[in-house]
Amino acid sequence: MGHVRASLVLAVVTFLLCSFPARAQRGAMVLQQNLAELVDEAATAVRGRVVSAQVEPHPEFENLDTVVVTVQVERVLKGQAGATFTFRQFFWDIRDRANAVGYAKGQHVLLLMIKPSRYGLSSPAGLSQGRFQITRGPDGELLVGNGAGNLGLFRGLAPILQKRGVKLPEHLAQVVAEDGGGPVRLKDLEDIIIALAGTGKE
Repeated sequence: MGHVRASLVLAVVTFLLCSFPARAQRGAMVLQQNLAELVDEAATAVRGRVVSAQVEPHPEFENLDTVVVTVQVERVLKGQAGATFTFRQFFWDIRDRANAVGYAKGQHVLLLMIKPSRYGLSSPAGLSQGRFQITRGPDGELLVGNGAGNLGLFRGLAPILQKRGVKLPEHLAQVVAEDGGGPVRLKDLEDIIIALAGTGKE
């Protein structure tokens, strides 16, 4: 029976890795995506605070490690979400167990979340690229940065916006044009996400 169970788990993991873009956080090889690609891939985009992050086995596959995260929603930027938004994310690196894949109660986040798989698993689009931490700058302004330091976030975005017929206000067009990485104003990022969500793929 042990051999059969191990074979089943291996088959499930192989399926997940081949067909489901939510892989691990550590050591995962993912293509760099710009904001348009991340927004297009996301079914739901929300901003809010993490109220819980619990590591637990998958309910159907007990040998698969997952983290269940609940966010108190402050704003919905794409898709639909209620007062809270909960998702289950798979991870394979045992080191992620100790810190719940980096999610912690009280974190202020903006998440671009892909549609859950048939197994109820989801993740930020592009993994750390679609997961933004919200912090307060020295002047009190809210800033955001993803796991890639926002590098490449706006790369190639201007022609995509033009093709979709989206004309951004001058200050947002300047943000897109700079594309040097580093923190971005929360309001600016949200406005660009909303503009993309209204013109991208469903």
